[in-house]
Amino acid sequence: MRFHTLTTLLLVPTLSSALHIWPRQSSGCPSVWTDVAKELQSDFAGCNADAHGAIRAPFHDCINNGCDGSLILTDECSHSENAGLSGICSKLKDWTTKYNVGAADMIQFAAATAISACPLGPKVQALVGRKDSSVAAPVGSVPSSKDPVDTILAAFSAKGFSAGDLVALLGTHSVALQFFDDPSQAGKSLDTTPDVYDMTFYKETKAGTAPYSLQSDSLMSNDTQTSHSWDQFANDANAWTRVFTDAWNRFSVVGNDVGSLRDCSSLIPTSSVSRRRQAANARFVAKMSAKFRS
Repeated sequence: MRFHTLTTLLLVPTLSSALHIWPRQSSGCPSVWTDVAKELQSDFAGCNADAHGAIRAPFHDCINNGCDGSLILTDECSHSENAGLSGICSKLKDWTTKYNVGAADMIQFAAATAISACPLGPKVQALVGRKDSSVAAPVGSVPSSKDPVDTILAAFSAKGFSAGDLVALLGTHSVALQFFDDPSQAGKSLDTTPDVYDMTFYKETKAGTAPYSLQSDSLMSNDTQTSHSWDQFANDANAWTRVFTDAWNRFSVVGNDVGSLRDCSSLIPTSSVSRRRQAANARFVAKMSAKFRS
């Protein structure tokens, strides 16, 4: 996941959607998504660069005009605030065409699959049936990682997200590398375990020991409005999972009539490996990768 702007600033559903984020259960998942799931799971295996990009993409699609696919249906992906997304945008558009499905749905389905591909990644909803739009969002409308905490919190509060929701969503930075926030340090990760959804990101950002930290992350880890949630998640992975999953599910349907969507969540894998075993495996892989890179 490459960063130039704060990718987790996003919009939430309308009030009616926020009160009911589950689709009609009687509406079955279209069979085409079974084929999509197989290809995406193969492409994202190992929590690779494509997986990182797929997790980032929804934030840039939904932040402006809602989750409408405009990120890949227009020239939006070429905007400066979307730097680093061109590769995954191209793949998402190709998959949309190949399987003849909605672009907004592909972006969200891919993100849900990518989150599950990263060790310890929680399972989030995968709903389909969103309305696509070919109207590009305005240039420069993605908030920057240089924005003050109050500005970021105000944007979330106006759309119904609490400070805790925001801090939880920032957990996606646990599997992130930055390339454009500071080009002189391109390729640095935002914690020392960039291929696993553990709480190291919160701990190292707060301590100032992460390989690289976005200014907004550093400020939020210590701001009185967000530090409580930050510290809670640093020490309680289960608490983070609960808040993150709820916030993500609300975010992923912004701008859409949730009651009309169809539920394909059963196609998103759930790991049968314990969190302790996954974490141990991820640490071992990271250690061996670092050894062979040195």
